Amino acid sequence: MQVKLNNTLHIILLLFFVQLGFSQNTASKEILGQIFEQSTSVDGVNIINNNTQVTAISDANGMFSIVVREGDVLVFSSVNLEPFKRRITADDLKLNKLEIKMTAKEIELKEVVVNENANITTENLGIVPHGQKTYTPAERKVYTATSTSIDKVLNKISGRTAMLKKEVNVEKKEMLFKKMEYLFDGNYYTERLKIPADDVKGFQLFCIDDSEFAVSLNTKNKTMSMFLITDLARKYLIILENEK
Repeated sequence: MQVKLNNTLHIILLLFFVQLGFSQNTASKEILGQIFEQSTSVDGVNIINNNTQVTAISDANGMFSIVVREGDVLVFSSVNLEPFKRRITADDLKLNKLEIKMTAKEIELKEVVVNENANITTENLGIVPHGQKTYTPAERKVYTATSTSIDKVLNKISGRTAMLKKEVNVEKKEMLFKKMEYLFDGNYYTERLKIPADDVKGFQLFCIDDSEFAVSLNTKNKTMSMFLITDLARKYLIILENEK
């Protein structure tokens, strides 16, 4: 009888320690992580634990925290990034910080057809003919200077046409500068893109000279501008490093 009791006790203790070990292996833990796209931290990324449906979102520095267990699957998603999944391992639970690398979505620029009736314009009101070209002040001067054959000859001889065309280019660059200032504040260049403060103006000139980036500004495609400026910053930093 005593032997039978001892055997029963041994079985109970064995089951207890097995259960204890299992509970420890599946214990929940809050982990800290940071999300990057290339070398840039990304904010506003949604994180969901597929197993528990617990959610989180990355902050301005790409940081997040979420409760997980070993084997849980975290799903990372954002409008401008490719979805990413990460299964949590025992090694992940030992890390001080979990680093997540995401990639940007490839954005296809499509032709946009605008309904003419959507806005009231001078053309719709019949004030000017449809399809008539509009000019900026600098472009209007060039048009006036080259509108007749005599004007063309006289202005070409005097060099006035070349000077006016330079004004057009300067005006276009000034407009691009204003658009950049609207989209990106000073801290964005120094903190996010890591451009030295003394080189920010030079970097802005470098950006607006890039035709693809200029198109993204003129079409008000902020998403495309953000991705292009990140790549331009990487190239510019390499140039600065080579100049040392």
